[in-house]
Amino acid sequence: MTTRTVALVTLGCARNDVDSEELAGRLAADGWTLVDDAANADIALVNTCGFIESAKKDSIDALMQAHSLKADGKVRAVVAVGCMAERYGTELAAALPEADAILGFDDYQDISKRLNTILSGGSIDVHVPRDRRTILPISPIDRQSVNEATKSKFGQGARLIRKRLDNAPIASLKIASGCDRRCTFCAIPQFRGSFVSRPPTEIIEEAKWLAANGVSEIFLVSENTTSYGKDFGDLKLMEAMLPELSKVDGIERIRLSYLQPAEIRPTLLQAMVSTEKVLPYFDISFQHASGALLRRMRRFGDSEKFLLLLSQIRALSPAAGIRSNFIVGFPGETEAEYEELKSFIIESKLDAIGIFGYSDEDGTEALTLENKVDQDLINERVSELATLTEALTYERAEARIGERVRVLIEDEAAQEGRAEHQGPEVDTSTFVTSPGRPTAGYKVGDYVDAIVTETAGADLVAQPL
Repeated sequence: MTTRTVALVTLGCARNDVDSEELAGRLAADGWTLVDDAANADIALVNTCGFIESAKKDSIDALMQAHSLKADGKVRAVVAVGCMAERYGTELAAALPEADAILGFDDYQDISKRLNTILSGGSIDVHVPRDRRTILPISPIDRQSVNEATKSKFGQGARLIRKRLDNAPIASLKIASGCDRRCTFCAIPQFRGSFVSRPPTEIIEEAKWLAANGVSEIFLVSENTTSYGKDFGDLKLMEAMLPELSKVDGIERIRLSYLQPAEIRPTLLQAMVSTEKVLPYFDISFQHASGALLRRMRRFGDSEKFLLLLSQIRALSPAAGIRSNFIVGFPGETEAEYEELKSFIIESKLDAIGIFGYSDEDGTEALTLENKVDQDLINERVSELATLTEALTYERAEARIGERVRVLIEDEAAQEGRAEHQGPEVDTSTFVTSPGRPTAGYKVGDYVDAIVTETAGADLVAQPL
């Protein structure tokens, strides 16, 4: 049989990383050879991101770069999958005729068959977008009853084959898909669908598989981790699952992502700080601090409630790492609301902060809202907050001098890794140094107990104990 080669190019978030490894698993199981360099592949499979404008541009650029390899005769076909392909299907095909196929999420189950069709000169109908919230029942509790019948068709909740695409000691583990929230700025529920939790047994088995494949830290990911279990009728299912995950041999760390502040309950807080191996790391989606503006976003809370939540977290775990993202310039954002956001960011003392200027997103309610903030003013506010948050995260890092940390080494050459309070990719790092030696000599995957001795901007420098 002729060797078929495919290269996966992944953009976007940790959920996309998992999707790519699941696609890789399916393809490998069907005899495809996975290669790292698209120039050496029969097919360049580009897993796109369709969340915000900059991510869309990156996805288009990746597709065009893959097409240039095809023009040079190095690649036989370019195929788009992922969120942008799901969200824009026919529109993307019209704008980018260079792509040989635009596939949606429903094609993932038969990805090998689809790619074989393309290589043999056949064509595949362009994916036609639809509102994926309509696939499953409105009531979360009714979804699991139909999930067995729908998962083979829609890929939700299914037991998926997975193949690792790197050798990093940390890996994302998807615990759910979709979202039921209706934030006015966000289109994710439309193309990711309604919220569906994976059964705990599947998650635990995948954690064991990851541990057997060199992973010691798992990063639990979803569009809304605090909703886990609601479609099973048990909103405390996460609290029950975490102790079971901590029993998995080889897993040293468990990290949770994307917590909704309005859904963080006392029992979840207690489980996160008391369960062995679960890191005191809180990735909380505040988005803003003005109560009135948050209502326009169809979200809950305000600066007072958020500061109370932060005080509760720090009372339970004083050294906890806390990160969040904020949107600046949402329609109708007044000077007073902006100042409230700025004051909250100063008071909250977060370890990592993402600042994003508002932009209209297709199909969202915010697109129709009046009183749009002038783009020049949005840019001015983003610039001011970026400068402010840089200084604040530097201060927060300096406050950690003298702390004892446990660092997972991820870069052997730089002796760089992450402490418990530092999340992967988007947060800061810790550099391990040994006085009088050119390198501390630790390998990727090593855990190093150390003391923070200085800072390098927002990054930490630590000496081993």
